[in-house]
Amino acid sequence: MLESDIEKYLINAVKSIGGLVWKFVSPGTRGVPDRIVALPEGRTFYVELKKPGEKPKQLQLKRHKQLRDRGHQVYVIDSLTGVDDFLQEVTQNAG
Repeated sequence: MLESDIEKYLINAVKSIGGLVWKFVSPGTRGVPDRIVALPEGRTFYVELKKPGEKPKQLQLKRHKQLRDRGHQVYVIDSLTGVDDFLQEVTQNAG
């Protein structure tokens, strides 16, 4: 399975529950997460997508830590099941 397959699945799943999925590009800053997921009720998450079994690079881990240190949630997802688990977690904790 390719990372792009997981990304498409994430996009469709988030849209199906009324959310937005935007590509996160930060010119001049490498290693930022791939996607920003904006769900109803003001809930926003950063998502790093990987092909199955692949781990984030050191620079990506640094960026994740920078975001987490500021109170943001960052998820690393490497499977379709991971997308399902992510959505279950963030929708259960809504409100």
